Amino acid sequence: MSNFNKLHMNALLDAIWDGAIKQKRLTENERNWLMDAHSMTERLKKHCETLCVELLSLQDTKERVLSEKEHQVIGKEGGILREVLIYGDNLPWLCARTCIPNSTLTGKEQDIAHLGSIPLGDRIFKEEGVRRDEIEIAFVEVNGRHLLARRSCLWVNHKVLFVSELFLPQAPIYKKET
Repeated sequence: MSNFNKLHMNALLDAIWDGAIKQKRLTENERNWLMDAHSMTERLKKHCETLCVELLSLQDTKERVLSEKEHQVIGKEGGILREVLIYGDNLPWLCARTCIPNSTLTGKEQDIAHLGSIPLGDRIFKEEGVRRDEIEIAFVEVNGRHLLARRSCLWVNHKVLFVSELFLPQAPIYKKET
């Protein structure tokens, strides 16, 4: 993994997460992006010609450093950690970490471990009854730039995934909606 990717993934691990308190510092556009309970993949696709995913890492959670919240979701059963970089029109827009407990990777959902460069949102938001728990946000500083991040639990067929996303400087969240 490149230094660029490590820096941004570590920023997600080191973020101080909050709910509504920090939302007062957000613009309406930023709030709309961060609090969107639907597929971020679909939202990003509306702002580019091509959206692609680079799989940075897919490892057993025992081999990785996890945040306290990721440990809570994974529990003692273990699971996998998927790290990706999402590009819109060849510009890096989003770093994402997804913790997936082994119990989620059963039945219809076992394919989630093998998505590779397929966006997670393309897979799970096709299911009925997908829901997102409360979204937490963070302001993160990376190389002197203030970036926005969000995290939440997603539920697909009553099985949990924990997703953390860091919006990179060229992401459309920082531009005015037209």
